[in-house]
Amino acid sequence: MLNFSYHNPTRVHFGKGQIARVAEEIPADARVLITYGGGSIKKNGTLDQVLEALNEHTVLEFGGIEPNPTYETLMQAVELARKEKIDFLLAVGGGSVIDGTKFIAAAIPFEGDPWTILSERAKVKSAVPAGNVLTLPATGSESNAGAVITKKATLDKLAFGHPLLYPQFAVLDPETTYSLPENQSANGVVDAFVHVIEQYLTCRENSHVQDRYAEGLLLTLIEEGPKVLTQPQDYDVRSTIMWTANQALNGLIGQGVPHDWATHMIGHELTALYGLDHGQTLAIVLPSLMAVMKEQKKAKLLQYAERIWNITAGSEDERIELAISKTREFFEQMGIKTRLSDYGIGEEGVAKIVDQLKRHNMVKLGEGRDITPEVSEEILTRSL
Repeated sequence: MLNFSYHNPTRVHFGKGQIARVAEEIPADARVLITYGGGSIKKNGTLDQVLEALNEHTVLEFGGIEPNPTYETLMQAVELARKEKIDFLLAVGGGSVIDGTKFIAAAIPFEGDPWTILSERAKVKSAVPAGNVLTLPATGSESNAGAVITKKATLDKLAFGHPLLYPQFAVLDPETTYSLPENQSANGVVDAFVHVIEQYLTCRENSHVQDRYAEGLLLTLIEEGPKVLTQPQDYDVRSTIMWTANQALNGLIGQGVPHDWATHMIGHELTALYGLDHGQTLAIVLPSLMAVMKEQKKAKLLQYAERIWNITAGSEDERIELAISKTREFFEQMGIKTRLSDYGIGEEGVAKIVDQLKRHNMVKLGEGRDITPEVSEEILTRSL
């Protein structure tokens, strides 16, 4: 196990009725900007609960943050926040809204062009405090310090993070997820699954605690994930998925071990170029990446095959191939197609995606930094 220092300052309020607690988390004299997406929180009553909790606060609203939040939209929120002297942000939505709000928090006090926070890794020196009410379990953004932002004008989708961007609190009420469209629920399960895989299926030894914790999360998603499609208003199912997705990327299982993230980096380019859902891109890339990198990841793939899919018979290659097949079948069971051709993307798309990876200097991906553009091309070709 590698050395690490771990601290997660986000306070989590989990369960039904917990939205009321936002009032005690936000200073009484704060000027609050509520950020949200397309307006589903108005239809399902979540926004009403938030406004009731903050009925003694000064509150403004900013809606319209997209899935894969864009710099252009977020800068409108930054301008509003600066004009109105906002000193607390409350994201109400899924990972895209929370990611976008992290950028807003960093951009409000930033001196210079805020895009350089992403494009040049400009240092974040301060940030407006923020909390969130999660309505779509998937990304774990509600209690981590990272975010991914897209610049629509240039098709750049870039990640950034800073400890100042940890949300001060997160409210996780499973009842807010009852009305989610089926595809969003499915994407969330796949996203959480791949988050775990990218911290688990890496070349390392003697990480027994992290391995067993990750395996528990993977097994839970496999067992409970399909139920959100058939039992969308089952509180216990929604609770399990919401907490599992949080644990997948709150930082804990990734401590002391190498990370991969190549599936995510390749997937980001798919979203930027073709507008695919994040979960869809991960379902396309991961099985092919497993196959292409099977020699480098052999020991962990065999462990994954045995502990997650109970595959113990056959040669090593046969066990690995079956585990990859089972992974693809799980994504398909969740209703997420796993081939580029399923989305109308042919061979011509492979070169475009690889060119984007090169443009963003994504030329040494994976825990061994051995996924070069040529290897990415092979992964994408296998994904056709």
